[in-house]
Amino acid sequence: MAGTAPGWPSRLAFALAAGLALALAAPALAWPSFAEVKAGYVESDSRLLARDGQVLHSLRRDHTARRLPWTRIEEVSPALLRALLVSEDRRFYEHAGVDWNAVAAGAWRNLWNSRTRGASTLTMQLAGLLDEDGRRRGRRSLTEKVGQAAGALALERRWKKDEILEAYLNLVSFRGELVGVAAMSRSLFGKWPEGLDGREAALAVALLRSPNAAPDTVAGRACGILQAQGRPGAECDGLDALARVAFAGGWRDGGSGPERSSGLAPHLARKLLGRAGEAVTSTLDFALQRFAVTALDRHLRELARQNVEDGALLVVDNASGEILAWVGSSGPLSDAPEVDAVTALRQAGSTLKPFLYGLALEKRLLTAASLIDDSPASLATANGLYVPQNYAPEYRGWVSVRPALAGSLNVPAVRVLVRLGPDAFFERLQALGFRSLKESGDYYGYSLALGSADVSLLMLANAYRSLANGGLWSPLKATRSGRPEPCREGGCAGVFAGPPGRAAPAGGSFVIADILADRAARAGTFGLESWLATPYWSAAKTGTSKDMRDNWCLGFSRRYTVAVWVGNASGAPMHDVSGTSGAAPLWREIMDWLHRGDPASGRPGLASPPPSPPPGLTRRRIRFDPPREPERQEWFLAGTEMAVVRQAQASQLARIAYPGEGSILALDPDIPPSRQRVHLQLSGKAEPGWRWRIDKSPPQPATRPTLWLPNPGKHRLALLDRSGRELESVGFEVRALKGGAGGKARP
Repeated sequence: MAGTAPGWPSRLAFALAAGLALALAAPALAWPSFAEVKAGYVESDSRLLARDGQVLHSLRRDHTARRLPWTRIEEVSPALLRALLVSEDRRFYEHAGVDWNAVAAGAWRNLWNSRTRGASTLTMQLAGLLDEDGRRRGRRSLTEKVGQAAGALALERRWKKDEILEAYLNLVSFRGELVGVAAMSRSLFGKWPEGLDGREAALAVALLRSPNAAPDTVAGRACGILQAQGRPGAECDGLDALARVAFAGGWRDGGSGPERSSGLAPHLARKLLGRAGEAVTSTLDFALQRFAVTALDRHLRELARQNVEDGALLVVDNASGEILAWVGSSGPLSDAPEVDAVTALRQAGSTLKPFLYGLALEKRLLTAASLIDDSPASLATANGLYVPQNYAPEYRGWVSVRPALAGSLNVPAVRVLVRLGPDAFFERLQALGFRSLKESGDYYGYSLALGSADVSLLMLANAYRSLANGGLWSPLKATRSGRPEPCREGGCAGVFAGPPGRAAPAGGSFVIADILADRAARAGTFGLESWLATPYWSAAKTGTSKDMRDNWCLGFSRRYTVAVWVGNASGAPMHDVSGTSGAAPLWREIMDWLHRGDPASGRPGLASPPPSPPPGLTRRRIRFDPPREPERQEWFLAGTEMAVVRQAQASQLARIAYPGEGSILALDPDIPPSRQRVHLQLSGKAEPGWRWRIDKSPPQPATRPTLWLPNPGKHRLALLDRSGRELESVGFEVRALKGGAGGKARP
């Protein structure tokens, strides 16, 4: 026969003999089922799912190859399937795994040459992909290729044709690290496989024969595939440009960096996702998370001129404790987008004041109508004088607790902490989940009232949620599958673990929430129509840390708690940003979105009526004498009611002025002990019958000057009234230098 290669009959005979051997050997080979292959497929990314199953975020975990979720054959564009069959296996639906017609027609070299495909059918190629040992060895021997063909015959007996196509498209490498049709389509063309058009499909299939070929080479092969389908020649125009853009990453899906990620919740995803292929269902609401990310971005762009580039927010369901939105940073607007500001520890500012006043109400040291002196103060501490100042450089004199808290006045809050003692407040904060506070109350001192301690937005959100729930505390939840908490240390300490319980009494929590919801009470600081004044019932508190480094707004309605922080991850101060211009507008936007609903998407509006008072509270009309504040209705814990609030005289407000809480007194060995007596001082005139008591010594009158002879050690000074009831106490320490003096403790 003219043109026939020498030795053709023997080669054909060998081919037929090999085919017979394959047919006989195939049944003995063990190949996996389609279900087993699909079940064993592992994505390179792990996925964080919203509560309804939508993908919120994906994280790259396997960096050897990129594989996206398994793609069903119904999700592949018909254009890609046509191009694949025309290019790789025209008789795919006719043969039983090996195309004997192609072998008999002289396609021997294509069948066995590893650099071309020729008569190597899609089923044979799939068998090669499933042969992990063969893939590790690289180029195949003739015997191994015979086994591949045998595998194709076995697969065709057990698998359906569409299953073979589906598995092949998910396992084959297209270019570089891209394995499977989904990774190829998303990375090269920025779309899912169902959206590929004819030209894109031709380029994709052209990659199969040489995945790392140059764009012009791939475009030439793609043109041939289009022509083989009978497509107009004009469709080849510009294929080379399309290939260059696609291969250069022009439509690449995914983020950047060592852990290439994309999506809406990167910070929570990193905390919850571990291994490749993992899918975790979170408690996040997809629509809310998307809105929160967009709203934060828009708000921070408006604050950019005031040197604000970072922000974070959290939304929690009050009843369940489920986190509905977690936005850890401003992303591209930030110089530190990887920092999760939801869990970062920062100074709390005024956000701790509600819990301070709540404790004072509970201990019946104050009522919401009690008057506190808002005037300059200086307090003796172990580190010298502490001089608190209000946010605005002015003082209001005598002011009741309601406007003092609602208006966030600093000096009254410090005076309350002086009466309570830092240790008592520290213990209350611990009960509310602020486990980032590692030291004692005395360590933080009086500045704890103004938020000098470092806390996280996460801790604050759950503490305010406890206030919304009448003082009941329970851990937050970030997943719906009972998985371990996303984090435990740092800003997560004490948030996701611990038994539910009562952190504060219901009565005091109700009164504090009522104060935080009172727009009239905060009008003196914020005005009547601030961002905190919602058309539905809500309670809110702002806070700003020292030097305007952090700005907070936290608040709750009947259903939700929303927590917002704005500032700079670097710690740089903001410029002229207050509680109502920094975090509060974003807090209001999120809160409004939650309550107004969206009929178009089927999300109903939500009412938020005022809560009902718990047992043990009474409401009474009060007036002030002199009339420093208008008459009003006020809530009282049972037994603390009053109808007239009279301004106290200075003598009635006398407290321990020296030594101050936590003071350290040093004895000089060169000075005689009798010359180092300590003058016990009150801030005002003592009432008749008041007495001093140091440690367990007999009480001595406080109505006359008292000089105490100190001795080394720790001491407790108490002020007693005429009946022996302790009005106040402070702890201090006396230290003696080497060879120091000392004497018996006595007044």
